[in-house]
Amino acid sequence: MESTKLKRPKHKGSPKLFDNPILEKLTHTHISFPLIIFGVISVALIYYGIIEKGFETPVMVGLFLAGLFFFTFVEYIMHRYLYHIPATSERKKKISYTMHGVHHDYPKDKSRLAMPPVLSLIIVTVLFIIYRAVLGDYVFGFLAGFLIGYAGYLAVHYSVHAFKVPNNFLKTLWHHHSIHHYREADRAFGVSSPLWDHILRTMPRKAPASRRTAVGQSIDD
Repeated sequence: MESTKLKRPKHKGSPKLFDNPILEKLTHTHISFPLIIFGVISVALIYYGIIEKGFETPVMVGLFLAGLFFFTFVEYIMHRYLYHIPATSERKKKISYTMHGVHHDYPKDKSRLAMPPVLSLIIVTVLFIIYRAVLGDYVFGFLAGFLIGYAGYLAVHYSVHAFKVPNNFLKTLWHHHSIHHYREADRAFGVSSPLWDHILRTMPRKAPASRRTAVGQSIDD
């Protein structure tokens, strides 16, 4: 499949995905835009839930945490089954590459580490409609947590590709994601957390210590 080929990535440049200049421009996004957008929307949802709907703070906290936890599962499922969809046809190959394969080829392209704001807002609107139909007014706390989970994922993903491996507990996330990019594209799907890789048995296979060290460093090359 195109999106999981372990070919040598290009650490410079930004490929052209669309001939249409407007569509092409929309594929580039500064990381600050979605972080601000989702942060503001989450605060607004919590405010509305407490002030307008009368939810007590402990209830909103519980709903928020539930939404945050649910996002980690959605993140894993999307990455494993949608972003790495088998390219069984030319159309699927094109879709797979546009959604995610380009990121594997150009992992340092900072402008393509987040979904375009317009598309993000459309998805948020659809999620609100779906969650509101299922959860009723509980959507205000739940969706707020879900969106903060997504914002956290974006922040981690951007940091992993933009900054060097930190010398603290966060380095586990750098190493985990670099294994997915440089050694085992069919493993290590969790970005913000390896939780679901543990649960669903897609943790990286064991490798010699020398090779693990090289992989852990390669995301900064």
